[in-house]
Amino acid sequence: MDLNRKNYYSNEADWQYMSVSQFKDFMKCEAATLAKLKEEWKPNSDDTALIVGNYVHTYFESELAHEEYIDENRQVILKKDGTERAAFVQAIDMIEALEYDDFFNFVYQGEKEVILTGDLFGTEWKARIDCFNYDKGYFVDLKTTRSLSQRYWSERYGGYVSFAEEYGYIMQMYVYKQLLEKKFNKEVTPYIFAVTKESPPDISAIQIHPARYDFEHYTIEEKLPHILRVKMGEDAPTACGKCEYCRKNKRLSGFIEIEDLLNT
Repeated sequence: MDLNRKNYYSNEADWQYMSVSQFKDFMKCEAATLAKLKEEWKPNSDDTALIVGNYVHTYFESELAHEEYIDENRQVILKKDGTERAAFVQAIDMIEALEYDDFFNFVYQGEKEVILTGDLFGTEWKARIDCFNYDKGYFVDLKTTRSLSQRYWSERYGGYVSFAEEYGYIMQMYVYKQLLEKKFNKEVTPYIFAVTKESPPDISAIQIHPARYDFEHYTIEEKLPHILRVKMGEDAPTACGKCEYCRKNKRLSGFIEIEDLLNT
């Protein structure tokens, strides 16, 4: 299928293509991700944080895209009197923190919201890139986050990590870099601009040391074959036992000792 802004996040596109977000979801819980793909289950989680992030993204895409996004999500973004709800008043502060920064404006130049597909590790992937500067050979991804300095414990990395590792942004930058370099046959450098949900917002321009991509390459290469077999129904999905889907479908089969509570 030919991907565009309207169908990029569709269920049909998710079946046809692998994406970084889908890959990360499978790593979290195979059972939940497969059930969501098969449209047998839908998360009940609050989408406000996602809508805030897209609100910021569309502002820097174009005036038209931003207006369309507000119209599509009017009930979430606006109160009855037409003013923004608190989360989106904060989002405006986040936008202004970036918009009034000279360095951001200098770097954030290029084609916006670039959709591309390509083969990685023997399967078709899709990607949607916030800003791609072909002439200068770099792309930029905008990220909204709680705090720039907050630390997270990560089993995968075996220690405390930043928000960039916790939310899989290095993996995302690696995949996007590979897809762009294959398509355009030139080296491409990823950058992240992050803005926090604090008041006032904090901002940062982030580059990634190339050595960090080795671990992401290894992770995808190792886990992708099994994930694809689960997706195609060839392997049974594993339940994480902790997520919303697993809690909803949980059935007791016996007792556990109190110490085991820390491992559930």
